[in-house]
Amino acid sequence: MVVQLQQLRYFVAVAETRHFTQAADQVGVTQPSLSKQIHALETDLGAELFTRTRGAIALTPAGEALLPLARRIIADTDTARVEVQELVGLRRGRLRLGATPSLCVSLVAPILRRYADAYPRVRLQVEESGSQDLVRHLVHGGLDMAIIVLPDAGTDPSLRTEPILRESLVVVSSLTMPPPTEKPPLRITDLRDQPLVMFRTGYDLRDATVAACERAGFTPSFAVEGGELDAVLGFVEAGLGVALVPSMAVAGRDRLRITPLAKPGVQRTVALAHRRDVTPTHAARALRDTLLAYLTEASAWSTLPPGVDPL
Repeated sequence: MVVQLQQLRYFVAVAETRHFTQAADQVGVTQPSLSKQIHALETDLGAELFTRTRGAIALTPAGEALLPLARRIIADTDTARVEVQELVGLRRGRLRLGATPSLCVSLVAPILRRYADAYPRVRLQVEESGSQDLVRHLVHGGLDMAIIVLPDAGTDPSLRTEPILRESLVVVSSLTMPPPTEKPPLRITDLRDQPLVMFRTGYDLRDATVAACERAGFTPSFAVEGGELDAVLGFVEAGLGVALVPSMAVAGRDRLRITPLAKPGVQRTVALAHRRDVTPTHAARALRDTLLAYLTEASAWSTLPPGVDPL
């Protein structure tokens, strides 16, 4: 059995478009050629990959099983090609970096500014999403590296994680509303009767907030829920409620009241992550070096927000 990379590309195109003609246009071949290669792939694998009924195309169980593997093989092959071409100087390098929204608006921007100055030929692709989504994309080969928030239960065993900093969460509220407490710092139990502006389901900060409230013995009430960082901060500024957010994400926002939590507070650990079975590209290793140098310098010059400690 000889499965060709080209056949896997055609298979993924059909799986994503659910249409043979559109898939053929996407990969730049004729529809009969694409259909022939899909048929050859099915013959080699000994299983049908698609069902075709009444003009509708769906994945069979065999197709469902193959799809994530095919995507990962294609992503790994593309990464290898870019890495080799980067080494021999045929064209620019590429870095596919993932980061959570709160880290994109605080840590990633100055890091990428410094990185772009040092490596202007590297093409940057940034994916902004929750840690759970980023981990999944890393595992499937869609990213070279990600800056994620480590969950309490640990992350996927196929990933290598390197903790880089620990960050305290703070309570933010609108300057137009009464403060959440008259005597800071704030205790988690003080949020019992406060309406919270809550992040969407699956978002790291939502999980951290709900877990902290439940450890304090109560279930929080939501004034509004479903947003990501910018939306949540906008809702707080409008006076809809308070929110528990990372201290880095609100540094310099003068329209928000920032109230620290009483110790031990709520902290999160931020880490760099990449797949264990793939050696990071030169571009990814350079990003790691740039990030760690930035944190070392910021710590030495005391320019990091309160509650942010490099590890």
